[in-house]
Amino acid sequence: MNVLEIRGLTKKFGNFIAVDNMSLTIGEGEIFGFLGANGAGKSTTINMISSLLRPTSGEIKILDKDIAKMSRFAKLNLGIVPQDLAIYEDMTAYENVSFFGGLYGLRGAELKARTEEALEFVGLADKVKGYPKNFSGGMKRRLNIACALAHKPKLIIMDEPTVGIDPQSRNYILNSVRKLNEDGCTIIYTSHYMEEVEEICSRIAIVDHGKIIAEGTKEQLTATITDVKDIRIEVKSLVEVAEDQLRLIPGVRTVKLDDHEPVIRIHSDAAVDNLNRILKQLMDSGAEIRAVEEQEPNLETVFLTLTGRNLRD
Repeated sequence: MNVLEIRGLTKKFGNFIAVDNMSLTIGEGEIFGFLGANGAGKSTTINMISSLLRPTSGEIKILDKDIAKMSRFAKLNLGIVPQDLAIYEDMTAYENVSFFGGLYGLRGAELKARTEEALEFVGLADKVKGYPKNFSGGMKRRLNIACALAHKPKLIIMDEPTVGIDPQSRNYILNSVRKLNEDGCTIIYTSHYMEEVEEICSRIAIVDHGKIIAEGTKEQLTATITDVKDIRIEVKSLVEVAEDQLRLIPGVRTVKLDDHEPVIRIHSDAAVDNLNRILKQLMDSGAEIRAVEEQEPNLETVFLTLTGRNLRD
């Protein structure tokens, strides 16, 4: 069964076309990665699936029901974990989850059981009386997820659920996504952390300028990129790395310093033999090189190649 079907979806804001005749099908049991740069149309699409925006034209079905005609059915089977936290700071964790569960029609003993179950699932069973204003960023993110789970939806949209949190909370959330999927939930997952999408998603779509420009498994997408090589260089410290100088080396397309470990990731033209010049530049700047690896193109390579490397607002 298809959990989500989109046909000819279009959204216009005046003369601007945010989503342009998009069609997409997501099957039951998928963890579907939905990627796009800022302004690509990803958030507008999610808002239409969530019934927060009305399409200019096109059709959206959840579990084979048109959401325009069966809006209550769609909402009862859909859970949303928004990027911006949707929790109340002055209500306890229990009260937050119970409130959102009540919006979906849960009452009495069932509401109590579902609330406790959702808090247990996200690792907050010992914080039921705690207030989010006293929680860490990771705890708030997990509470945000619990609020979307209490009514046990068939489809959950997770819009950048790990943004701005510590590695432990991030790992917990990723494991929770896997567990939800194993329990039969279909998930649409968005993130700017490409390694997360590579790790957990069974299929991926990349959207740009309101259109899906690529779709498939990670292996299918990376197989389309043959003119780029990825170089991973581990150093003792990133302090000595002259990032701007590395970008000047012929063939180098992008240079990224890892947020979590002292690693430099370089995308370069596959046809240009520039590894020795890259290593010499690093050594001349005083960097201590610990490991070098030329890797097969990954999802980030695909994304940057297809959508471009210029910054977007």
